[in-house]
Amino acid sequence: MTNGKTSPNELLPHLFRQEYAKMTAVLCRHFGLVHIEIAEDIASETFLKASESWAINGVPQNPTVWLYIVAKNKIKDHIKHVSVFEKRVKNAVALNTALNEKEFEFDHEIIEDSQLAMIFAVCNPATSTESQVCLALQILCGFSLDEIANAFLTKTETIKKRLTRARSRLRKERFTVKKLNASEMQQRLDTVLTTLYLLFNEGYFSKTSDHVTRKDLCSEAVRLMLLLVRNEWTKTDKTYALLALMCYQSSRLDARTNQKGETVLFEDQDRDLWDKSLIEKGNYYLVNACKEGAVTKYHLEAGIAYWHTTPAHLNKWDHILQLYDQLLVIDRSPITALNRLFAFAKVFGTDKAIIEAEKTEPIANSFYFELLGYLYAEHDIANSIYNYKKAVSLTKSVLHKNTLLKKIAALSQKQTSKSKDCPPFSF
Repeated sequence: MTNGKTSPNELLPHLFRQEYAKMTAVLCRHFGLVHIEIAEDIASETFLKASESWAINGVPQNPTVWLYIVAKNKIKDHIKHVSVFEKRVKNAVALNTALNEKEFEFDHEIIEDSQLAMIFAVCNPATSTESQVCLALQILCGFSLDEIANAFLTKTETIKKRLTRARSRLRKERFTVKKLNASEMQQRLDTVLTTLYLLFNEGYFSKTSDHVTRKDLCSEAVRLMLLLVRNEWTKTDKTYALLALMCYQSSRLDARTNQKGETVLFEDQDRDLWDKSLIEKGNYYLVNACKEGAVTKYHLEAGIAYWHTTPAHLNKWDHILQLYDQLLVIDRSPITALNRLFAFAKVFGTDKAIIEAEKTEPIANSFYFELLGYLYAEHDIANSIYNYKKAVSLTKSVLHKNTLLKKIAALSQKQTSKSKDCPPFSF
């Protein structure tokens, strides 16, 4: 039976993002990370068959179940008929030629357990933290090289080298996906949280996609975070704080873009579109995050996000600036510094913020020049336009480029008419 209402071209990218990592995780749990390429090949071939079959026969009534049935059959084919596969894997996992189906079920519990185990297996201290995160983003989150490079604010070639080294180490050390004890999970938790944080960030504001927001990435990050807060060994204050942050940010996703997919500035967002239930969940998780009195990067960012979701408050930006000041002590990243400058401008004005900006080291990042464009817009339109144009040249997102070009057009008109209006800036 087919579902004629759904186009394969619309459904497959979503399913690929949602199910590919889960499928790969189950396969790696069975064969070991040393054979990760084989697991990825089987998962990829499954989706390739779906694209071919569904284009002709239509989308099945239950497409997810269809994918896992095909994957299971492909596993049998590889084990029984592909000699190369048997030579590489048979001795390692002691497989019989006749596969017991119960050994390879794709039920919900196994998928969740395997994916959680896969995340922690990839985040192995034997490789550098950066390499662990890169590998997890690629394997578990389906990130491209460009997306990983943007997440790390570094060059694609650097990421490629990290991934090559990390995969080589997995093969050499014959890492397996196994059950970890409490100490091992807690040792790797920080890297796991960093991975999910970057996954959510790419969904919240995509720097490479044709969409400004990618809700599938945000929902996947939240789903994996929920697995962590349900696990007795990983439901720490820090875990709850990151989940609170994701809930607050997710609550505004529907309001962040218009019907054309373009960015809607924070001050112009329709607050009726904000998801109140997600804000309440954010409040709940943030309360749970404060039981031990710890203050981490995620606590501070969740606090900032909380203030963004509250109604207008006289000292709102003062609170946000104070939180950014604390955050800079923990995380002196360029993006944190830029966000803090925007909050500083809201509290003390753009003139003083420009003085602060001049003290910071310039970075080849679109956000840096976008912020300068905002700061100069009130008193130096020519400089503002120059910086916005620099931001456009460094932005890969087509839709965000359109948003910046509209600001430039408005400033040019203001320059001509000597209007006093100034477009707001969204952070």
